[in-house]
Amino acid sequence: MKLLERITVESGKCGGRPCIRGLRIRVADVLGMLAEGATPEEILRDFPYLESEDIKAVLAYAARQADHAVLQAR
Repeated sequence: MKLLERITVESGKCGGRPCIRGLRIRVADVLGMLAEGATPEEILRDFPYLESEDIKAVLAYAARQADHAVLQAR
C-alpha cells in the first residue's frame, strides 16, 4: 500500500475530514498528539489498531498539505 493511500476522506465519517484507513481517527488527531509530544510508540500503544506506516502517512499528508503557494493580498 502506498503511504498516502492510507489517508481516506469519506463524507459520512468524521465530518468528511481526512482519516486513517477509513477508521474514525482523524489525521488532525494524530498530528495533535505528535505536536503535544507523544511519541509514535505511545500512539501505537494507545491505539493498537494503528500501524507505524499510518503515522508516517499522517506526516506525509501534512507535509503535502503545507506545500502550496500562499498568495498575499495587496
